[in-house]
Amino acid sequence: MKRRQFLKAAGLGLAASTVAAPAIAQSMPELKWRLAASWPKSLDTLFGACTTIAKYVSEATDGKFQIQTFAAGEIVPALQVLDAVQNGTVELGHTATYYYIGKDPTWALFCAYPFGLNARQQNAWFYEGDGQKLIDEFGAKYNLKCLLAGNTGCQMGGWFRKEIKTVDDLKGLKFRIGGWAGKTIAKLGGVPQLIGGADIYPALEKGVIDAAEWVGPYDDEKLGFYKVAKYYYYPGWWEGGTTNHLLVDLSKWNALPKTYQAILTAAAGYANVEEQARYDARNPQALKRLVAAGTQLRPFSQQIMEACLKASNEVNAEESAKNPNYKKVLESLVAFRNDENLWWQVAEFTFESFMIRSRAKG
Repeated sequence: MKRRQFLKAAGLGLAASTVAAPAIAQSMPELKWRLAASWPKSLDTLFGACTTIAKYVSEATDGKFQIQTFAAGEIVPALQVLDAVQNGTVELGHTATYYYIGKDPTWALFCAYPFGLNARQQNAWFYEGDGQKLIDEFGAKYNLKCLLAGNTGCQMGGWFRKEIKTVDDLKGLKFRIGGWAGKTIAKLGGVPQLIGGADIYPALEKGVIDAAEWVGPYDDEKLGFYKVAKYYYYPGWWEGGTTNHLLVDLSKWNALPKTYQAILTAAAGYANVEEQARYDARNPQALKRLVAAGTQLRPFSQQIMEACLKASNEVNAEESAKNPNYKKVLESLVAFRNDENLWWQVAEFTFESFMIRSRAKG
């Protein structure tokens, strides 16, 4: 290359760098945010989603965007994470939105509600259906941006001190149960209790409650419920696929550079997949260990399932009649579920049913 051409090219490169550097600096400022979780650190599946998000956000920004994670109780109690993000105490929260039905029962529909969508259907509704649009509209009323950031899959029906053979056995039962399902239990005579994960064991041990549900074998084993309750029921009809969300202070979200918004969205999306993968991989062995330790597995009877479905439909009708937000979101979910179940009946359910029968035959 001739000297004149070289100097011209070098000059252009220098000019480009002087323009690009400030632009890059503006799009990647140094930030230190705090994330409050609804989970104790001992639950490495749930709290692990928080550390995953923090890890990838930091790595994708060369350490410029740092997120410090805090377990339940370290900044705010487990069931006050939404409030902490809404009022600006922290920038981020990781939680299950059905904890906040006291504000509006519509929050439950974005997380899990009785006889709702399974985990894959939840993802489909949020990513391809109206889910994200609806939660964006609803969350804005609370100064929140909500990103999918985990799913437990279908949960277990919980731990009981006595067998639950008929609907009458639910009457007077003090049952720790999360979210909107407590309304269904109450219709059948039960006494629902909402207690944070770390506080369930002592309540069950001391007889403050008669039964408790959390997630499934892996987490339940860690929490030690099998030591104080013998009967382990399934399925958790109230949580066919429980979506956890990363809550972001909406004003802080809007102020983020688009680069950081994209990185945070991608990190939450990875955590969404990773959390369910961890549960799917870890639950089978945990279930084997629990049974080996003396746990008695029991299915809810058909009578109980049908009674719960009927009661749940009544709850939905009553709330829809007085809550336009709830009605709008529920109608979207029910229409989406009906189409999804048509597909699952044709392919997914048929395939899995065959494989399960084949396994039983050896």
